[in-house]
Amino acid sequence: MKRRELGRTGIMVSEICLGTMTFGQQNTEAQGHAQLDLALEHGINFIDTAELYSIPPRAETYGATETIVGSWLRARGGRDRVILATKVVGRSTMPWFRPGGEETRLSPQQIRYAIEGSLRRLGTDYIDLYQLHWPDRRIGLFGEGGTTFTATPDPDEVPIADTLGVLGDLVNEGKIRHVGVSNETAWGVSQYLACAKTGAPRVASIQNAYNLINRTFETGLAEIAMREKVGLLAYSPLAQGYLTGKYLDGARPEGARTTLFNRGQRYEKPGVDAAIRAYIDLAHELGLDPVQLAVAFVTSRPFVTSNIIGATSIEQLKTILGSTEISMSPELEGKINAIHQIHSNPAP
Repeated sequence: MKRRELGRTGIMVSEICLGTMTFGQQNTEAQGHAQLDLALEHGINFIDTAELYSIPPRAETYGATETIVGSWLRARGGRDRVILATKVVGRSTMPWFRPGGEETRLSPQQIRYAIEGSLRRLGTDYIDLYQLHWPDRRIGLFGEGGTTFTATPDPDEVPIADTLGVLGDLVNEGKIRHVGVSNETAWGVSQYLACAKTGAPRVASIQNAYNLINRTFETGLAEIAMREKVGLLAYSPLAQGYLTGKYLDGARPEGARTTLFNRGQRYEKPGVDAAIRAYIDLAHELGLDPVQLAVAFVTSRPFVTSNIIGATSIEQLKTILGSTEISMSPELEGKINAIHQIHSNPAP
């Protein structure tokens, strides 16, 4: 397992990161521990979670994933063996995150409340990478805005300087080491970088969706990631499982995430099935596993620091880990780009 530098931090993280959002609903504590064990055996040293998890978010399972990761850390020991990333929720009206059902905001007071909860559930004194799960600003999120710009300036936005200010205090207190953003725009990242010039923490990473049917990161954000060394932590490399082909033609396999939770609308837009078929056909033409091809493509991108994978079974996880054996040759990349030219970003 190769390692890459996390931003300009000097921390080397595995090119594959284990995502854990299924722990606590689709996966039990024992199953979560088994996945974490297998990940470490394969050289993964990077674990990503969030106070929001497990997914889908529910009051009954709020914090469940962090709790499972924390119990694994206590059972196995060796906190310094892993780079641990978690996230604070952005602006939301979900009432169970804050006392009294308060709307969640990226304010200094709320961030302090959130970090204490995450540290307690994870059973650790510090977080290596503390990420803002989504902006305080009102923008199109999680594919809801399509390709149309939907951001509306709001007079009560928490200023980015205020958010970074409290994160800087938490760095100084030793509770977090580094800061990252998630589900961000090019404008947002540029503002965070500008604030860093005044002494605030410098963002080390951007965690956004990126996969064969959503390569929108390549427009604008990829250049920032490479020139500023704020690399992408790519989530949904399999497009929430849609790139496996299991949901083609409206299929709903028993036990699959979309079957259970009906939350796959981001990947059910016009043109998605045709694009998925083209990539699966390419994989079969070349004698490759479509899952491994999709994951390997994401990992190979020069602006990606780490590719966040997730699974609900050990067998799925083993298949995904096998993607590291695929070499992304210029010929293979050319074939992928030819499909992309015809089926560009049907699921942004």
